[in-house]
Amino acid sequence: MRFGRIEAYVLSRSLLSVGVALAVITAVIILVQFVELSRSVGVRAEVSVAQLFGLTALGTPSLVLVLLPFIFLFGSMAAYVSLNRRSELVAMRAAGVSAWRFILPTAAAAAFVGVISVTLLNPLAAASNARFGLERAQIMDNYLVDAPEDIWLRQGDERSQIVIHAKDREMVDGTVVLRGVSLFIYQKNEDGVPEFRRRLEAAEARLLPGFWRLTDVREAAAGESSVRSESLSLRSSLDSESALERFASPQAIAFWRLPAAIRTTEQAGFSASRYQLRFQQLLATPLLFAAMTVLAAAFSLRLARLGGLAGLAGGGVALGFVFFFLNEFAGALANADIIPLVAAAWAPPLIALLSGLTLLCYTEDG
Repeated sequence: MRFGRIEAYVLSRSLLSVGVALAVITAVIILVQFVELSRSVGVRAEVSVAQLFGLTALGTPSLVLVLLPFIFLFGSMAAYVSLNRRSELVAMRAAGVSAWRFILPTAAAAAFVGVISVTLLNPLAAASNARFGLERAQIMDNYLVDAPEDIWLRQGDERSQIVIHAKDREMVDGTVVLRGVSLFIYQKNEDGVPEFRRRLEAAEARLLPGFWRLTDVREAAAGESSVRSESLSLRSSLDSESALERFASPQAIAFWRLPAAIRTTEQAGFSASRYQLRFQQLLATPLLFAAMTVLAAAFSLRLARLGGLAGLAGGGVALGFVFFFLNEFAGALANADIIPLVAAAWAPPLIALLSGLTLLCYTEDG
């Protein structure tokens, strides 16, 4: 397909509108995030305005990434509305220019932005979000926030499994520290079935490279009396980053770390379906961005032909809600093992793309 001045002009207008939508939505996110942090953090701890702005800046990138598909939807719709109101689309169509000529390059550019967002922006946003959690926890230190939840970890290999339960956790100089720790150690028998061997109780467990350092330990094997010791080292396959990933939601793990998280979770005997679903959703992101652009163009052109520009904003919001519901519904079905993970991740963008292409064909060819 030839890329001429018309295609370049429509592409530049689309990217400009997406940029404006990005700026507006980012500003709204910053404002809402700042107000929320002022209410949740500022009233409970002594914190300066600069610290609140710092927290806001750290938490904003991950929220922006979540809304990027809708930013492309609204930005692309705004671009085509603007072109139509200036009668530029009418002139192009009257000159025999097919809508495919200027829509497909825009969709390709959106897909390229999707690749960048997954491979570069997603890891940066994940790191920023992790820093946000640590900074917020430090500011809120010694202040009562939400009731702490018990922590469960699991590590293991082909021969043994260790289930770790803790009452509390924190990060100290980049090291994971658990408090009020119970460790249940299982060994696999000849048939590969885990059998309980011993239990360890420790006041504190500190994750160092390659092992857990336990302090104030009480050890009891099955059928034997307990033995106390000041400290004990226990081999571990986890590092601080992978341990934190066990505490975090799949959305908080960077794209490049997800394969390792899936592998270690499966080795520990847990289901990695949530991480696999997230990984597939990230792989489908470029297609999703392209689908949003095609759907926005087709919807805008159709309403323009029908003279329904007044309802375009409402239609765009409705499209966003429909897609959000479809994406969440597919994810819920996958988590319930009703549909495959791959289908749940790829079906929503494929449905959006096919819907846009169908509407565009109907608009173009009648």
